[in-house]
Amino acid sequence: MAEPTTLLAVDEGPLPRIPVGDWADSAIDWLKDNLDPVFDAISSGTESAVDGVTDALLVLPPLLFAALLAVLALFVRSVVFAVGSLAGLLLIQSMELWEQAMDTLALVLFATVVSVVIAIPVGIAAAKSSRVSAAVRPVLDLMQTMPAFVYLIPAVTFFSIGLVPGVVTTIIFALPPGVRLTELGIRQVDRETVEAGHAFGSSPWQILRGIELPLARPTIMAGVNQVIMLALSMAVIAGLIGAPGLGQVVVTSISRLNLGLGFEAGLSVVILAIFLDRLTASFGERKGTGGWRSALVRRRTAPAVGTPVAASPDAAEPGRIPAGTGS
Repeated sequence: MAEPTTLLAVDEGPLPRIPVGDWADSAIDWLKDNLDPVFDAISSGTESAVDGVTDALLVLPPLLFAALLAVLALFVRSVVFAVGSLAGLLLIQSMELWEQAMDTLALVLFATVVSVVIAIPVGIAAAKSSRVSAAVRPVLDLMQTMPAFVYLIPAVTFFSIGLVPGVVTTIIFALPPGVRLTELGIRQVDRETVEAGHAFGSSPWQILRGIELPLARPTIMAGVNQVIMLALSMAVIAGLIGAPGLGQVVVTSISRLNLGLGFEAGLSVVILAIFLDRLTASFGERKGTGGWRSALVRRRTAPAVGTPVAASPDAAEPGRIPAGTGS
């Protein structure tokens, strides 16, 4: 009679399974149970603020508001940008997506303001302290590399379906470039210029406000530009969890397989993205590098054609060495 075979334990590998997901579930449950009043306060405040921005954007007639935005584009950049902006905004109106576009714009503006308010001080602190930079860098790496859809799960858990989780996920997703580029801009300021400020007895706050921030402005504005672009892209994804705006239109078009509606919503997002990108890029330029005002100044200061230019006394006599240059 054959002996019964014994079942051998299957080797699952050299390392045991680490229940990271279970720990994350426990942490989220603990936060939900203990900080629910805080989440309710954040939800009500965020919803009221975004609704207020939306109402402010919709208080003017669409044609008048589009014209005002075109005037702003003319003031900060060029005539071509103003005409293109007006044409794009009128196209959004003609596709009957103006209200949804303003919902998206309100979400992006609010998320951008909150992100910038957090990012610039954190970036300055990281630029001033290597310890802060070392502590912030892995957090930014996690925020920037985590798939965008993963943010939707805890946001819905804490704030339910609707506008607020879309705003929260947009802020988290768009924050890292603002911190990184602010730190980079402050670190790139010429050290000799900062030392000159110290030599004249300036305080650290005066050096930051009068030297470092002005010189770092182009890099910081590049960070703000990236924050806006990422916020706009995440605002569309937030339509999956009920956030109003063009993202919701895109989700509706997907559920109905309506190619035309999806293309119109996507085109409206592109128009908003181009307008915000060029606008913030203009604010980041050095003073006097663009716009109709700079052209007007150059035209006023340039000598007229045929106007005689006064020659220096030193240049009047050939072979004479200008004064102050030595023999």
